[in-house]
Amino acid sequence: MIDWMNQFALVLLTTCRDILPIAAVIIGFQVLVIRKPVAYPKKMLIGFIYVLLGIAFFLEGLDMALFPLGKLMANQLTTPEFLGIDPAEQNVAWQAYYWVYIFAASIGFATTLAEPSLLAVAMKAEQISGGTVRAWGLRIAVSFGVAFGIALGAYRIVTGMELYYFILTGYIIVIVQTLFSPKLIIGLAYDSGGVTTSTVTVPLVTALGLGLASTVPGRNPLLDGFGLIAFASLCPIMAVLGYAQIAQWLNKRSLSSKP
Repeated sequence: MIDWMNQFALVLLTTCRDILPIAAVIIGFQVLVIRKPVAYPKKMLIGFIYVLLGIAFFLEGLDMALFPLGKLMANQLTTPEFLGIDPAEQNVAWQAYYWVYIFAASIGFATTLAEPSLLAVAMKAEQISGGTVRAWGLRIAVSFGVAFGIALGAYRIVTGMELYYFILTGYIIVIVQTLFSPKLIIGLAYDSGGVTTSTVTVPLVTALGLGLASTVPGRNPLLDGFGLIAFASLCPIMAVLGYAQIAQWLNKRSLSSKP
């Protein structure tokens, strides 16, 4: 217990060091540039204490639970016994890892759907658009995009293919989609790729990638373990743009069918 308290105190001090510059910038601009006193200083102080404690507990939770969990699942899904292959075999077909792809897609979908930042963006998008962009539809589209991206990233790690092949192809598709998408959705689609790489998704996805690269024969965790976050950022853009294009097509079709 004492060891854990000492470790948590160290994490809390590190968090204070990271948060204090943000507080200094905000208060400095308020006092020196805007030249007005800080509104509700007591509430602000309590809020900063909550933020410090929340981030410290979150980082400790990542280290204790999410990172080990992601690595454990990757280890279990890639054991020769689970795959049903000879332990001495080095060249394993990528099809043998189909449970890895299913798990990667499932965890990508579930974590993205629970992502607080995506929920906030989706609610604001629905509010500002007057209901044209549905919050639930946007969240589902982004979650499917992340699910496909993480599964594709897991396939890249298993096969050992170069990352830039996927990224270049993906952005070419995004550029083409952007040319034909409604202007209302373009900025939101690009932002949707960023909000997926946040507090819930990143730890599990990173742990999964590192664990997978550590257990697949011939893979290097440093070279192959990273890159899944890039897929989690890119594929939701394609999914949201595709969602907007399909919605626009259905809307035009319904209008044209009316007498």
